[in-house]
Amino acid sequence: MHLRAVGRPIVSTACYCESCRKAGGLFEALPGAGRVRNSDGSTDYVLFRKDRIACAKGADRLGEHRLTATSKTRRVVATCCNTPMFLEFTGGHWLTLYRDRFDPSARPPVEMRVMTRDRREGVTIAPDLPNHTGHSGRFMLKLIGAWAAMAFRAPKVDYVKGALDGHGT
Repeated sequence: MHLRAVGRPIVSTACYCESCRKAGGLFEALPGAGRVRNSDGSTDYVLFRKDRIACAKGADRLGEHRLTATSKTRRVVATCCNTPMFLEFTGGHWLTLYRDRFDPSARPPVEMRVMTRDRREGVTIAPDLPNHTGHSGRFMLKLIGAWAAMAFRAPKVDYVKGALDGHGT
């Protein structure tokens, strides 16, 4: 399984939201799966414009998972090894790639922490990065700027074929 990202990412974040923590736990429990979440419960992501991501190899091994049947967010996993690859907010213009899927030498540093209000009880967050209780204005401006650069298009990701469970499309 190989995704190819071209150009600069929109932003690189650590997310503490409840759904990312829940999905991370589900994925980590799959046979042969590695860690998804950091020790503090957050998950590191790198956001790219959809038009800058291609599936170079292994599209037939991608399966989707939704936390609920009506969820607008689908998480995509390489079914050959149970490795989470990315999240897609359907209708959005970006893909949220799991940061650990990047080669360490090319892995963008985390720029900010988001959704910290949802962090696990007892987790203390260091002040070394901007920490936002939700999605910051800067985060949203970066998404809007990327969308404007795409002429306000939201390309379809049509290389994900199957569902991992009853919550797929």
